[in-house]
Amino acid sequence: MRTKLCLALVVMCSCGVRVAADSKVSMFNVVSQQAVSDAEMRAIYEEVKTPNKRGMVLRPAKGEMLDNPMVFRHGDAWYMMHIRFDGKGYETHLAKSSDLIAWQPLGCVLSRGAEGAWDSAQADGWPSLLDPRWDGPNTLNTFDGRYWMMYLGGELHGYETDPLSTGVAWTDDPSAVKEWTRYPGNPVLSPRDPDARAFETLTIYKHFTVEDPTRSCGGRFVNFYNANQRGVRREAIGMAVSDDMLHWRRVGDGPVIDNGDPSKPGISGDPMVRRIGDVWVMFYFGFRWRPGVSGAFDTFACSHDLKHWTKWEGEPLIRPSEPFDCIHAHKPWVIKHDGVVYHYYCAVGRGEDGKEVRGIALATSK
Repeated sequence: MRTKLCLALVVMCSCGVRVAADSKVSMFNVVSQQAVSDAEMRAIYEEVKTPNKRGMVLRPAKGEMLDNPMVFRHGDAWYMMHIRFDGKGYETHLAKSSDLIAWQPLGCVLSRGAEGAWDSAQADGWPSLLDPRWDGPNTLNTFDGRYWMMYLGGELHGYETDPLSTGVAWTDDPSAVKEWTRYPGNPVLSPRDPDARAFETLTIYKHFTVEDPTRSCGGRFVNFYNANQRGVRREAIGMAVSDDMLHWRRVGDGPVIDNGDPSKPGISGDPMVRRIGDVWVMFYFGFRWRPGVSGAFDTFACSHDLKHWTKWEGEPLIRPSEPFDCIHAHKPWVIKHDGVVYHYYCAVGRGEDGKEVRGIALATSK
């Protein structure tokens, strides 16, 4: 009898049958193991695609680069956290908008650390706990009465000079132009950690953190981040979990997203996660593994449980095509507001003098 019941459950799972709510078997556990179907993937693509490039919305001044747009709503305005590189290293800045199109730079909110500190040369922050609902308010949620940030830090000057580790910071007002408070126990994740996996033994880059009420991954907060390994320079996306935003536990033996030949350089990086219906959608960028695409581009993957991801194999969401993004069109931040999808990204093109220009661009669904 038990053998027959087990066999029946296996067949139901493999066929995608949902178990009734009063069953001893969790519906979530049955559904979560399934790959996202081709029809679901196509529907997600049609929902999130943004074919209309509007150009640069934040341009760098001479001698600087702007990178990593991160947009959220606070009060009656929109804010964009982004990165400024001045030739020495990263620092985190804020801009403001009333319409998601025209942006006014406000100033620095996370400067480089004190001389001799682990983050004295790099301070590249991303706001955590964005409301994940696709049709939600696009606001930042609080935990323990605070707004949270995870940031990339390092003590060597230059553009993303290895090694880089992860810090945590917080504030009482993410719209204010003031320094966020750093956690004294930083760094909280490092490539030097004893439990660092093979894909993250050189540098840890960008983070995106969501709250998971189901705790399906083993913690209240799930953090996705891309990292680089020693040897062949490859970036892949891994996962860690936490119950307090300060102490993080790595999940799994390897990455959750990786692409291309493991023996060759390539990048799957800068994850950004939203919830569309009952599907988690991870936007990320790729480089050096997609045939026929020159430069970095944005794509996505989908999941029912945050652990098992089905990668989109169709047309990239954004790819190099215009003078302002002819080199790279990558590092996505995607939101929906009033029926319009806004896809912010880092555009790398060439100026009139032929030199590279790195700034923040926007593409929209309408």
